[in-house]
Amino acid sequence: MIRGLYTGASGMVVQMRNLDALSNNLANVDLTGYKRDITVTKAFPEILLRRMNDNGVYVFPPGSVDTAPVVGRLGTGVELSEIYTVFTQGALKETENPFDISLEGKGFFTVDTPQGERFTRNGSFLLDDNGLLVTKEGLPVLGENGPIYLKKNNFMVDKQGRIFQNADFADDPRRLVSMEENDWANTEYVDTLKIMDFSDSRYLKKQGSSLWVETPESGPGGQVALGSSTKTLQGFIEASNVNPVTEMVRMIEVNRAYEANQKVIQTHDSLAGKLINEAALYRR
Repeated sequence: MIRGLYTGASGMVVQMRNLDALSNNLANVDLTGYKRDITVTKAFPEILLRRMNDNGVYVFPPGSVDTAPVVGRLGTGVELSEIYTVFTQGALKETENPFDISLEGKGFFTVDTPQGERFTRNGSFLLDDNGLLVTKEGLPVLGENGPIYLKKNNFMVDKQGRIFQNADFADDPRRLVSMEENDWANTEYVDTLKIMDFSDSRYLKKQGSSLWVETPESGPGGQVALGSSTKTLQGFIEASNVNPVTEMVRMIEVNRAYEANQKVIQTHDSLAGKLINEAALYRR
C-alpha cells in the first residue's frame, strides 16, 4: 500500500515539471525566435504480478507448467528524463524594419557577452550611440571580423549574411531591403554575420534573454555556409514556434493527470487510516 503513495507522488512531481515547461512556453509565445520546450519522461521498472495459492502451494494451470503464472504488471512510478527543446522553424513575419534580421534554416546569431560568446535566434537588433549593432539587451552582434560597426542607418544584409552600407539610402533605410544585386556596386562591404550551428543543438543550454550557451554534449559550434540551406532575411523576424492552442490543451491534460495522481494518494491514505484504525479496534 505504501508503494502506491510513492507511485502517485512521482506522477505529481512529473506533472509539476510538465506544467512549468508549458507555462514557460505560453509566457514566451510572442518572444522573437523562442523555441518551445517539452518534457520527456520514463517509467520506473515494472513489477510482474504472479498468482499462487493462499496457503503457499503452487497451482499448475491446465496446459501450463508455470507454477506461478504472470497475471499482470505493476507500475512503480515515473520520473523526468529531460527537458527537450524543439528547434522547428518559426513563422517569418515581415516588419519592414532594416534592423530586424531572421534566419531561415538552421543556425544561430552570435553575440558577445561578458561571459563569452552566446547564441540566439532573436534577430531584433538595434544600433547604439557608437554605431555598434547590438541586441535589445545591448550585447554586440558579431560578424566574422568581430563586432559590427555601421556608420549610419543605411545598411543592407543579403541572403548570404553579408552586410553592406550605402550613403545614398541614408534618407530612407527601408529601401535597402528591396535592393537587388545590381545595386550593390555603390555599396561598401562591412562584414558577414557570424552564424553558428552545432552537431547536436538539442543539448544547447538556455541562459535567458533569448541566449543559448554551448555544452560539452552539444559539441563546439561551426560556422554555417549561408545562402543555401540557411539564409538571412532582412526586414523579417522569426516568431516563436509555440502554438498557444496546443499548449493550452496540453495544460488541461497535465492538470487532470495531476489530479488523478492526487486522488491516488488520497485513496491510499484513506485506506491506510481505515486499516490501522479498524484493525486495531477489532483486535481489542
